[in-house]
Amino acid sequence: MIRPLLKGPHVRQAALFVTLAGLAAAALAAEPETFGKDANGFESLFNGKDLTGWQGDPDHWSVEDGAITGTTSAEKKLTENKFLVWAGGKLKDFELRTKFRLRNGNSGIYIRCLEREPGKGDALVGMQADFAEDPKWVGTIMEYLRRGILANRGEKVMIDEKGSRKVEALGDPAELLKAYKPKEWNDYHILCRGGRVVLTINGVVMADLQDDDPKRLAEGVLGLQVHQGPPMKVQFKDLWLKRLD
Repeated sequence: MIRPLLKGPHVRQAALFVTLAGLAAAALAAEPETFGKDANGFESLFNGKDLTGWQGDPDHWSVEDGAITGTTSAEKKLTENKFLVWAGGKLKDFELRTKFRLRNGNSGIYIRCLEREPGKGDALVGMQADFAEDPKWVGTIMEYLRRGILANRGEKVMIDEKGSRKVEALGDPAELLKAYKPKEWNDYHILCRGGRVVLTINGVVMADLQDDDPKRLAEGVLGLQVHQGPPMKVQFKDLWLKRLD
């Protein structure tokens, strides 16, 4: 059956419907990839099945046994660090909860980072919540390729507007390290609010930073790292984000 052409107000109504539908679709497309929210306002960043909502090199990133898995090998040796970046855009003030397990090597969770153009070295530059096979790096706040170590495990650090640092003892680094379980699943909680960054592993505060340096990155992307060097494997699961801004 041939349908009659729309005329007059019907044309306007149809055009309005198409416009609204297009706007709705665009709005949905712009929404960050999240997978539900808990009673405390944390959004899930990982569906437990695939890497929907994340961007990275499939040679190094996959899902294994319900966990985001980053690997390097002798055959796929890296000359620079690689990242799996959350596609939800830049973050400013937030809390992040996740579980991680490091088989060997070095890894970290990059927070408020800058993305660099391909071919210019590491794709992400900025602050990270560090952990590694070498216990020195467990629970350390590091700003890779910028200001270096900002707070070691066991330190409470204040950086003023001139970049000067004041360091106080937060705890004995060796005692704090006992909370970490090598090669097992560990809880990582990261708080970023203004210049304050606090790292907590398995319920124990590892490092506390108040960064008022105007050079600091106030916002940026979230990423997970596989490190250049010997073959390694790292896994993440139960990634939950709560925006505080």
